[in-house]
Amino acid sequence: MNTPETPYVTTCPVGCTTTLADTALRLREGLLRRCGSCGQLLSSASAARYNETMAQFDDSAFNITTGSAQTRRDAVARKRLARIAGLLGKLPRDIRLCDVGCSRGQFVATALAEGFGAEGVEPAPQIAQAARDAGLPVRTGLLEDQQYADACFDALTLFEVVEHLRTPLPLLTECRRVLKPGGILLISTGNAASWTAATMGVRWDYFDMARDGGHISFFNPRSMAILAANAGFAVERIDTSRVKFHDRENTPRGRYAAGKLLAEALNLPARLLGRGHDMLAWLRKPAQ
Repeated sequence: MNTPETPYVTTCPVGCTTTLADTALRLREGLLRRCGSCGQLLSSASAARYNETMAQFDDSAFNITTGSAQTRRDAVARKRLARIAGLLGKLPRDIRLCDVGCSRGQFVATALAEGFGAEGVEPAPQIAQAARDAGLPVRTGLLEDQQYADACFDALTLFEVVEHLRTPLPLLTECRRVLKPGGILLISTGNAASWTAATMGVRWDYFDMARDGGHISFFNPRSMAILAANAGFAVERIDTSRVKFHDRENTPRGRYAAGKLLAEALNLPARLLGRGHDMLAWLRKPAQ
């Protein structure tokens, strides 16, 4: 049901001054709104609803992966780490990396195993403690509160973080401060300009705050590039990947199978045209 409370997000998080306009997409929290300048989509969730759904992250049992799921996650992490090393032109042992919003520290663990000098920062106290209990170098709190020295990291990662933020610019500004000149910032988030979002509409799971707590801000390649520029970063590239049209749980088997085949055929065009629903932004702090 809709809430009469004021939306938690009232202005474009990217920094645009354009008035937000209602869309036809109605979620449980109310109509999604769109920035007329950059196309950013914003939830109408109240602060109370936002805080309620964010509570799921501060649970010591949250985000535990095992077996094949962890194997896939490790493979993705290694691929991303290899690209970071390639962009920096350095060996892993010469790279100091921080995963911001690191949850249980799985990416930190993989980076350490690959020879990186890696650590993490996680705002949820119980999850941060679980990471430390596993022997990982993870601090509790926000990056802005850690008082890192200027230009102390070669690379920073923000995996599934920015969609939770009402005002992401302070975090990206801090990222720029603690990165060395030429350092890499890697951001992952959903792509609201994807074929998946256009086809599934309100059924896109990325819009579901009950499933993905705190999702209030939905980027597209253009709005991500504007945010990067506003924070003083250069865009190396913005990649998108993957298409889907149905959820397995709520779709008849035959229809789901047909939709999956079509989605797989469209994966390459989506990647080439920036229409995949997973987005990776590779940003660089200017050398000067």
